[in-house]
Amino acid sequence: MVEVGGFFGLLLLILVVYAIVKTVQSDASTTGKVIWVVLLLLLPLLGFILWLIFGPKG
Repeated sequence: MVEVGGFFGLLLLILVVYAIVKTVQSDASTTGKVIWVVLLLLLPLLGFILWLIFGPKG
């Protein structure tokens, strides 16, 4: 597992929180929202990258 700390860790935390908020506010289905939030919480770095590429857009 990748460990992040310091400034990069703080930046990753801010980006993941932003992604979670935007996902919850999106028009995606409830199931889709839950899957994205769980992915972002369990795998923050990989989840954020996947969210940028494949996440809900509206």
